[in-house]
Amino acid sequence: MSAIYKRELRSYFCGMTGPIFAAFLLLITGIFVTALNFTSGYPGMEAALSSVIFIFLLVVPIITMRSFSEDMHNRTDQLLFSLPMKLSSVVLAKYLAMVTVLFLPTAVMCLYPLILSFYGTVNFAAAYGAILGFFALGCALIAIGMFLSSLTESQVIAAVLTFAVFILMYLMTGLSTLIPETAGASLAAFLLCAVAVALILYALTKNTTAAVCAGAVLALGIAAFYLVNASAFEGAFHDLLAGLTLFDRFSNFANGIFDLASLVYYISVAGLFVFFTVQSMEKKRWA
Repeated sequence: MSAIYKRELRSYFCGMTGPIFAAFLLLITGIFVTALNFTSGYPGMEAALSSVIFIFLLVVPIITMRSFSEDMHNRTDQLLFSLPMKLSSVVLAKYLAMVTVLFLPTAVMCLYPLILSFYGTVNFAAAYGAILGFFALGCALIAIGMFLSSLTESQVIAAVLTFAVFILMYLMTGLSTLIPETAGASLAAFLLCAVAVALILYALTKNTTAAVCAGAVLALGIAAFYLVNASAFEGAFHDLLAGLTLFDRFSNFANGIFDLASLVYYISVAGLFVFFTVQSMEKKRWA
């Protein structure tokens, strides 16, 4: 596992991907810290990080697009399948390499509160809590991007797909307001989600029967619950989207509140999509 981790990490910094990622992230963060903290005289770094999280929409697809797409395109994924280790270790090594690429500029950001303290009073607990939340958000997004990369052998398609998914996640709260909060609208939305789950299951397993059965069971369960308690569906889908959003959960960190629930949520999302990536690659191994 360590050999793959070192190989992946070396590939990021022997080329331009790692340095460009780190430089761009630090550049944008530096601009916002200068504008909000030094120019405006605001001592807290949390607001600057809240304004910077949009940059993940651009930089994360850059480092995740090649994680598995490149191996599948060059047919070197067969070498990964033949290694004397579990495929989960291979996936975890690749993921940790990308997390390390994110960790390095984040570690540099840890110097910013110390610099700001020379010019005013800084709440270090809030500042470093926000940096930790920023890093955890990035880790969750990297896991999602890695999973999407495992679905295609084209790096361009992987990058575009990741960017599109991140845009939807970034605008999720705003888009949810367009959905009526009536019980019928929530029912229709949940049924569409059941169809989406079936399609994702088919993409992972290529088993039509399993995908159709899973989608049908989920749809029937939703419909049955609606018949029993229709009032529970009023605004339910809107509340679900608000609870699942990744980017909006950072708002508590931006307000100087250490949100342990959001931190656990980010870690859970990262773990879930690492697991999905393992299953995706296992399917390709036996295909």
